[in-house]
Amino acid sequence: MIFRQLFDATSGTYTYLLASRRGGEALIIDPVLEKVDRYLSLIRDLELRLVKAIDTHLHADHITGLGALRDTTRCVTVMGEQSSVDVVAMRVADGDALRIEGLELEAIYTPGHTDDSYCFRMQDRVFTGDTLLIRGTGRTDFQNGCPRAQYESIFNRLLRLPDETMVFPAHDYKGDTVSTIGEEKRCNPRLQVSSVDEYVAIMNNLNLSNPKMMDVAVPANQRQGLAQDEIALLGWAMTADQAHTMIGSQDTILVDLRETAERQKHGSIPGALHVPYGDLDRTIQPGGTLLQLAATTGHRLLFYCAFGERSAMAVRAAHEAGLETACHIHGGLDAWKRAGGALTH
Repeated sequence: MIFRQLFDATSGTYTYLLASRRGGEALIIDPVLEKVDRYLSLIRDLELRLVKAIDTHLHADHITGLGALRDTTRCVTVMGEQSSVDVVAMRVADGDALRIEGLELEAIYTPGHTDDSYCFRMQDRVFTGDTLLIRGTGRTDFQNGCPRAQYESIFNRLLRLPDETMVFPAHDYKGDTVSTIGEEKRCNPRLQVSSVDEYVAIMNNLNLSNPKMMDVAVPANQRQGLAQDEIALLGWAMTADQAHTMIGSQDTILVDLRETAERQKHGSIPGALHVPYGDLDRTIQPGGTLLQLAATTGHRLLFYCAFGERSAMAVRAAHEAGLETACHIHGGLDAWKRAGGALTH
């Protein structure tokens, strides 16, 4: 397995790059905007293909690199379903599995630092965001943070993992790089409490100043979904209501870009052809099934995904491949549901 822990000294942020093999699919956790060029250079060096970019929560101390990585690599952006970010490509819930080639992460909802905080567990390690730090825990005094919720997240979720589980946090300010669940149980001063009330009292009396970047970072991090607006201005998008009139027509091929687990959990628009976003490139290139299907029938490709991010990127790729009538459903399945569109399960 390829595993890289990268550090931004300005914000004290750790970013993690993972892949199962050299030359394969990769994902990145908690990227920082100013370090995006460094990530892309490393990804090129390792001959990786970035397919997912994850934020553990809405960060207040730096601007995320999710949008820049998406725009450069067409990767899938991921956050928890509770996040106030306007649009990401995929929203996960507690217990969901995030998969790339050869690797799988379990999403664990751990509110407390913020109300959208998630940790991600993979085999022998857990990426704890700002929930559990090395010899500390994330502050709980802004962004709907709650010390009581954080106590539950730490003591009843994270500390129940095997003691040998490695802990990789999103931040450290002392130079520590990794710990374990067992080590934090024994040595983390915040965890040496006898009750939730004692923990709440500690967290409510930290008296910390706000992060220096907070007033800039939070609004910027809430606005990630820009690609769809650009696609709409090009005339390559239709509303859910417009799409409803196209479903079942003889000149339209409806294409669902979501992963199988998403389709099983949330349902699908009737009649859709399933082509996972990760397989799109080969299907629209010469010899690819979508290109051949559209060319031989003259049908328009109508893409959709969960929220419109993946389908917006798919439309751009399709037009670059010469499929000039391709379009997508603005807002994805989320917009389709709000418009009262039918679903199959």
